[in-house]
Amino acid sequence: MSGPPGLLSWRGPCPLAWLLLFLFGPNLVLAISFHLPVNSRKCLREEIHKDLLVTGAYEISDQSGGAGGLRSHLKITDSAGHILYSKEDATKGKFAFTTEDYDMFEVCFESKGTGRIPDQLVILDMKHGVEAKNYEEIAKVEKLKPLEVELRRLEDLSESIVNDFAYMKKREEEMRDTNESTNTRVLYFSIFSMFCLIGLATWQVFYLRRFFKAKKLIE
Repeated sequence: MSGPPGLLSWRGPCPLAWLLLFLFGPNLVLAISFHLPVNSRKCLREEIHKDLLVTGAYEISDQSGGAGGLRSHLKITDSAGHILYSKEDATKGKFAFTTEDYDMFEVCFESKGTGRIPDQLVILDMKHGVEAKNYEEIAKVEKLKPLEVELRRLEDLSESIVNDFAYMKKREEEMRDTNESTNTRVLYFSIFSMFCLIGLATWQVFYLRRFFKAKKLIE
């Protein structure tokens, strides 16, 4: 079956298309937008690897016209509650930090005000790892050609993929060790339970035998 003139048609996914999507897909980052009602708090959570640069840009639209003393606050914390970024009366800005460990990070927006106030529109665009690097600035500092910049980006991307696979392998080994340890403990517990049951059954037999002898029911 031939497709329309000028269009390339194939059966099934094209390997080249999958490769291009795999290489350039991480740069197609879409911003997250949501509505924040007055006197409410909304948080977004994401797991991020160790030693990664995290950058973000946010914008909070105020449709109240300054009525009701509407104020919005932004706070970014890790699982231990450490504050990585905090902004009072946040309206528009950028933030950046580097992760010290693999952790769950939380980005929270909080709105405070009085009276009937329209919901605020929050737009958040977060990037981390290769996505967060500014290769235009790197090219200016190191005086790199466009091809060299692209090769640098691909090198960083491939390194990130290798690190992800190494982390997945490490997690798989940890899970395997946990499963083996759990299986060993279950085996020991089963053997211990079996000996306890055998000992209890033996004690019951001797106890009943002494009882029946005391009652002279058996010799």
